[in-house]
Amino acid sequence: MAAHSEGVPAARDRSQPVSLRHRIEYFFALAVLKPLGWMPHRMARSICGLLAALAYAFWPHLRRVGMFNLRLIFPDLSEKQRRKILRGVFRNFGRTLADFAYFPRLGRENIEKLIVYDGFEHYAAAQKRGKGVLFLTAHFGNWELGSFAHGVYGYPCHFVVRRMDNPLIDALVNRYRSLSGGQPIEKRDFSRQVLRAFARGEAVGVLMDQNMAPSEGVFVEFMDRLACTTTGPARVARRAGAAIVLGLVIWDRRLKKYRLRFESVDWLSRDDPEEEIIANTANFTRRIEAYVREYPDQWLWVHRRWKTRPPDEPTIYPL
Repeated sequence: MAAHSEGVPAARDRSQPVSLRHRIEYFFALAVLKPLGWMPHRMARSICGLLAALAYAFWPHLRRVGMFNLRLIFPDLSEKQRRKILRGVFRNFGRTLADFAYFPRLGRENIEKLIVYDGFEHYAAAQKRGKGVLFLTAHFGNWELGSFAHGVYGYPCHFVVRRMDNPLIDALVNRYRSLSGGQPIEKRDFSRQVLRAFARGEAVGVLMDQNMAPSEGVFVEFMDRLACTTTGPARVARRAGAAIVLGLVIWDRRLKKYRLRFESVDWLSRDDPEEEIIANTANFTRRIEAYVREYPDQWLWVHRRWKTRPPDEPTIYPL
């Protein structure tokens, strides 16, 4: 990998003003990432595991949101079982931070020590169609590692991002994400940029498990609850005729490494175009749900996924 400057990153939107607070936050982030990336990976993971345990203990807001979601979705579990799942979520955060810091040191010669393919043939078949690949994913396992590792293996893909409030940290994070050849696509310019990538036969990774505003999504079932979900992935895939694969990064306790799991996703046809969009959005969500149920401690329970409600329903979050 090429070496990178430790100063303020130049690749950022100049229209965003940079404040003193932004600079302080940036240098703090750099002071965390750089040492973690320099030290032995096992040591970095141990340190980040400790940081994750401290975050669980001293970040009550995230803990409350996580426990509320787990009570909502798994009413039959005991509080002890829910806390066990939530502690696993925080451990996953720790692993993710340590691995993200290690991105500059990852290459083809050592990537298999961290992550291996599982079901790559599904991605290869999708790519062979030549109309682009929609790489559906979620805040699951080490989601930052999915598109990055795919690029290291020789298949760089674009990834859709939401701009961070701090433009310096936004540029820093996207610089790390892009080290294996992938390029970010701003959520604000989603349709145009994704369709261009598909026209070139390229792949685009999209996280689609976040709560959306009513104007940005439709309500589909997720974990037996209606959840407002983006229709963007289904709309661009339909328009471009792109192939669709589900790609999730799963922590395998037996292997002590991740698996980048690919599965093909069939397109569901309907007579009405809008019904077709909704049906496929629901299908994409069901595929993600199956993995959340199988590996509950690897999903982002601390996000208020069910915040947006249908017009006839009251809010469910007292937070």
